[in-house]
Amino acid sequence: MALVHFTGAVLTGGASTRMGQDKALIEIDGVELTSIVATALHKAGAREVLSVGGDVATLSSLTGVTRSLPDDNPGEGPLAGILTAMRYSVDDLIVVLACDTPAITSATPAALIEALLCEPSAGVAFAEVDGRAQPLTAAWRISCSWEFVSEAFAAGERAPRKVFTGLQALAVTEVPASAVDDVDRPADLRRYASEYFQLPTPNEDSR
Repeated sequence: MALVHFTGAVLTGGASTRMGQDKALIEIDGVELTSIVATALHKAGAREVLSVGGDVATLSSLTGVTRSLPDDNPGEGPLAGILTAMRYSVDDLIVVLACDTPAITSATPAALIEALLCEPSAGVAFAEVDGRAQPLTAAWRISCSWEFVSEAFAAGERAPRKVFTGLQALAVTEVPASAVDDVDRPADLRRYASEYFQLPTPNEDSR
């Protein structure tokens, strides 16, 4: 991919009710989920990586986080976080990712940015895996999306997927399923450890 300026953002403001603790700060193999995602963004070429929402003071100290921002509209869902990230981005292109996809690599944000570069009028490029849109794995062109997305939010829309209908939106299908494999519950963490690190889960014999 040719040199291009873009900002990365990690959404870290979710309630994490099913996990029972702040997902953004959970460690896998000694590294916080937020740092794993932020590192993938940096490796893809992001000039800076923002964390949006959550424990701003703690997140600001994590590896890979350049700036830690409070959500402009806390408790209003991921679309609010996306808008906050857009507002603070120093670039027209921004890749916004959820904090809970620990298997993501730099290839995914790179593919999303490449898709936008191929379509100069596109407002968003999102991952599509097994026919399902993944709106929290997406790259946005702010100049082509800000007005519509902010107006939709002001009108009450809260679902990122719904705003795609008002934009030129590109589905990026070469993203692997592992890149959007999120961890929502403690059981997901155990499964992730077993599948990706080949570690025994608590229910297995540790012989």
